[in-house]
Amino acid sequence: MSFASKVDSFEAVEGGGGGGAISHGGCCSSLRSMCTADHFWEKHMRNKWGRIIGPAAYRKWQWHVALRKDSSHLKQGRPKGLMRILSMVRPSWWFKPKVDDDCSKQSSLPDDSIMSWFLAIESGEFWFPAQVYNRENGHVGFMLSCYDAELSYDQRTDTFQARYPPHGRRAVAIESYVPWERLRAPPIDASPHNLHISDCLNELRPGDHIEIQWRRNKEFPYGWWYGVVAHLESCDRNENYCRCHQSDTVALEFNQYSPGSRWRHTMINRKEHREEGNEADGFYGGIRNLSSVEEISTWKRLWPSEILQ
Repeated sequence: MSFASKVDSFEAVEGGGGGGAISHGGCCSSLRSMCTADHFWEKHMRNKWGRIIGPAAYRKWQWHVALRKDSSHLKQGRPKGLMRILSMVRPSWWFKPKVDDDCSKQSSLPDDSIMSWFLAIESGEFWFPAQVYNRENGHVGFMLSCYDAELSYDQRTDTFQARYPPHGRRAVAIESYVPWERLRAPPIDASPHNLHISDCLNELRPGDHIEIQWRRNKEFPYGWWYGVVAHLESCDRNENYCRCHQSDTVALEFNQYSPGSRWRHTMINRKEHREEGNEADGFYGGIRNLSSVEEISTWKRLWPSEILQ
């Protein structure tokens, strides 16, 4: 439901649908309190933004709120940002100076409310951290990967603008019109520069779907790359005799690349794996074993139309 639809619904409730026994002025404050309460907006927040909002986005919102509270504009009572938008969109219901003094004083939306957060995202005012599949419009160097970015929502197109941090000497890259299906909340609540400590290595078996951290060099942040656990060369691939899961060596395969590509295979040590690689081929980091059908189907849906070299 759009912001305008929510406002219209509130106006219908506030109007009462006909001459009720309670006066408009008498119920104004309580209705506003009900319709802006956190528990009322938690469902809206979860339904619309829940799939792409994670702990990092919430921490950034808290920081954003703290800055707003310290803003000289707010101290001087001057409407800024979200409040200015609200006053332009629906001044008839958001500001009611003639109803009564108490109602007027309570018409300001608390900066730290869930409704305020929801509307800040929807208006595009708030840039929040999330991850983008196949970054930069599916740039060939990023196919079947997922990278951190700062996102801003565009109501007009129902898409997002993504602002990628600089990689090495690269400048900040900006991508417009990123659709919902290419976004997710970060699966690991950690900096993209931190190595994920894998907790699934002992369970990995051929055929398992995985994500592995990879970065070009130590200056770059990690991205998550999709692959599968493969059989070792010594295995005849007969599932009745396969002992790959008992080996300390795990073979990873990235089938989006051609069989002769240097990016097609890599090997890790099941017991001692941390970060492995070099400046020529990049560095492989932590591994996530994907058990979610939804996660696996998302990667398959993003499969490139041609095999990569």
